[in-house]
Amino acid sequence: MSSKNLELKKQVVSEIVKKFQDAQSVMIVQYSGLTVEQVTGLRAQFRDNGVEYVVLKNTLVRRALAELNIVGLDDVLNGPSAFAFGMSDPVSPAKIVNDFIKKSKSEALSIKAGLLGAEIMTDDQIHALAEMPSREMLLARLVGSLQSSIAGFVRVLDAIAKKDAEVAPEA
Repeated sequence: MSSKNLELKKQVVSEIVKKFQDAQSVMIVQYSGLTVEQVTGLRAQFRDNGVEYVVLKNTLVRRALAELNIVGLDDVLNGPSAFAFGMSDPVSPAKIVNDFIKKSKSEALSIKAGLLGAEIMTDDQIHALAEMPSREMLLARLVGSLQSSIAGFVRVLDAIAKKDAEVAPEA
């Protein structure tokens, strides 16, 4: 192996390390058998949700994971592997992959493994993550809860003020 080729591989490995470090979650999927139309649609969904979807060489990913001291994924890093990096939302990669599998009802795409931060997730954890509401939905629920609490508080204050006005003697 030439030193130029070795340097190139080291650079690619360091880029993969950075992707894993920056990602809030990662889904590793097997994608063989997808049509061009399916891949295009899947990539568009990932892109629209801030998820980076890339196909990487398993050997280079193994090296990157070794640098990050993440062990336990060697068994899944064989055959065709694609990686969905959730950069801004840990739920999106799992949700998109899970929804795609449900809708397509084919085995062309399957989840090999998942990472939440540096922790390997079980299948049950991946499916639980996929069923969680999105970040935007959770924030909307929080705002709704806060608004209803504040509105209730304002109604109570208004009722107290009206009651005080009724009770106050006329001058």
